[in-house]
Amino acid sequence: MKIGIVGLPNVGKSTMFNAITNAGAECANYPFCTIEPNVGVVPVPDNRLDELAKIYNPEKVTHAIIEFVDIAGLVKGASKGEGLGNKFLSHIREVDSIVEVVRCFEDSNIVHVDGSINPTRDIETINLELIFADLETIEKRIEKTKKLLKADKKYEQDLQTLEKIKAHLEEGKPARSIDFKDEEVELVNTTMLLTMKPILYIANVSEEQLVDVENDKNVNEVKKYAEMENAEVIPLCVKIEEELTVLDENDKKEMLNALGLNESGLDKVIKASYDLLGLMSFLTAGEPEVRAWTIKKGTKAPEAAGKIHSDIQRGFIKAEIVSYNDLMKEGSMQAAKEKGLVRSEGKDYIMQDGDIVLFKFNV
Repeated sequence: MKIGIVGLPNVGKSTMFNAITNAGAECANYPFCTIEPNVGVVPVPDNRLDELAKIYNPEKVTHAIIEFVDIAGLVKGASKGEGLGNKFLSHIREVDSIVEVVRCFEDSNIVHVDGSINPTRDIETINLELIFADLETIEKRIEKTKKLLKADKKYEQDLQTLEKIKAHLEEGKPARSIDFKDEEVELVNTTMLLTMKPILYIANVSEEQLVDVENDKNVNEVKKYAEMENAEVIPLCVKIEEELTVLDENDKKEMLNALGLNESGLDKVIKASYDLLGLMSFLTAGEPEVRAWTIKKGTKAPEAAGKIHSDIQRGFIKAEIVSYNDLMKEGSMQAAKEKGLVRSEGKDYIMQDGDIVLFKFNV
């Protein structure tokens, strides 16, 4: 599952990518520094694994992972091929969701591609280019569906749905903000629209803005726009986050405390991105390994077992499950069993985030 980091040139995209991944993506003060996307795989922060490690003293601890893609900066006219428009759009098509970095800080040393700081304008520049690209896609699909409709009336509903999407896009609104009926969803999923991808906004602020970020005019501009899409906004100072990545754990905690923060902004971004994809983790714990396994929300126990090994899914008998909170409260698996907190679940059980599982199987 891939998260695409997008934004106008010089908003802090590549700096944030570097801070998230420590991958050393090139970062310079001119447009289109990023041409081919940089890719980094990072662990999802999860304190539960650290706490379980204190109980089991495992040989290793393995976090869930998520993949970030640093995509070239976009400019007005990208949908018509301006700048690196065609490459930008093709790279966006390959990711599962979008993290959009919006510049909210003033700095005369860093050129803004449009000459001034205006978060709403910047967001609309990117989102409108995606909308224009989607309009082109939808218009072609409508044309094709009209031809099919001449031969078969069953395509009437498809045409109505496509025209509804077109009207919404023409109002300058992303497709993700449409409330689709259940019978429309299957068709919508086949359109591969860019504006259907879930989105998270990052308001990139200065250290000074971070002090009173809740009342910052530029950040609140981003929040107001995001509300229309029910999207989350995470304010962070990319410059500080970059500094935090080179510190050891003690110095990092000291700096976060000095800034009045419980966790780094990047940890919030990674967790929110994981959630944005509709993902969650179930856990396995023992002396060899404490591990988080990534599954989609709504996954049933046998499919979750298949994440570990296909044989476990094929020969699934049952899952012995205790919630993370119950295990930590009791202090050991044995104590949890004595309290009747370890459950035996069958094939129809829907996994919950933080389930600690032992799968029983026979092949």
